[in-house]
Formats: sequence, structure tokens, C-alpha cells
Amino acid sequence: MQNIINYKSQEITEKLKQYINCQKNNKDFLNIVILCIGTDRMTGDSFGPLVGSLLEEKLEKSNICNINIYGTLEKNVCYTNIHEILNLIEDRHPSSCVIVIDSALSNKENIGKVIVSNEEMHIGKGLNKKKIEIGNISIKAIVGKNTKIPKYNFYTLQTVSLNEVIKLSRIVSNCIINAIEL
Repeated sequence: MQNIINYKSQEITEKLKQYINCQKNNKDFLNIVILCIGTDRMTGDSFGPLVGSLLEEKLEKSNICNINIYGTLEKNVCYTNIHEILNLIEDRHPSSCVIVIDSALSNKENIGKVIVSNEEMHIGKGLNKKKIEIGNISIKAIVGKNTKIPKYNFYTLQTVSLNEVIKLSRIVSNCIINAIEL
């Protein structure tokens, strides 16, 4: 299905709920794996690990179970260790719905928006790395402008506003919890 750019928390929550329910209907999954891609060494790329850390905190205080999180500020999942983590997920959670979360670059008018899709996420594309496709559901936060030149995109990710990344990570983590609880 085509990506939907969402502006409001309620829209993100409803889309996630719809996609998770669709996954439940399509396969008999036992739990949900949330794979948060990124590194805490680059402001723009820290969106995924921030969401992972916020989700860990929220899940500790809730009654939600069967949720597994990979990728936090403490334990980053990035391009260099993604294959190891994917193998781990495959071994530990073979019948899982995998929700992949990452930051992205796009047109200037899309900065600050969140894209929710019921398709695999393609990671490594913006920095001209070999494309890896993963997950059943993807959530991307547009944190900066895509220059189409990998070295400039790398610079863009380093200079993104931390405040904006934190705002987006709070919104997305709340939406995920709300979608799973509903």
C-alpha cells in the first residue's frame, strides 16, 4: 500500500492499529518486534534509538506484553550490525510482526512529518549504502532535506535540531503504545 504522510498523532495511531490488525489477520504472529534503526552519534539519526528508549520506559509501566524492542540509545542498531540483529530476531521471534522505525530525509515541505506504511523499510538508501529491506510495517520521521548527495545527507543528519527529533520520537512512541493498547 502507498505511504501515508500523517500530520496528527491520532492519524498515526489509527494507521498503526489498522496495519497491526491486518498483520494479525494475514499471519498468526506471536508477538511484535519493534526495530529502531539509528545511532546516538548523529542527531538526525537518533530518532530510532530515542523511540526505542522511550518505548522501553513506557512498556515497563504498562501491562503490555509480547513486545520486543531492538535499538535504543544504549544499544544502537545501525547499518553496521543490522544483519546480526536480524538473525537474532529471526531466531528468537520467528512468528513476529516487525515494525521498523528510522529517520529519513525528504523534500523540505515534508520535514517534521511521519510516514507510516505497511511495507518493508529500505534502510541505507539515503547514504548510498547497499539497500536492505526489512519489516512488515515501517515508520519514518522526516528529519531533514534530502540533497540526493550522500556526503551532504550525512552532514544534514549531523546538524538536525535535537529538539525536533525529540518531539517526533515522543509523538511516535506514544502512538505506538496507543495503537498496541487499543
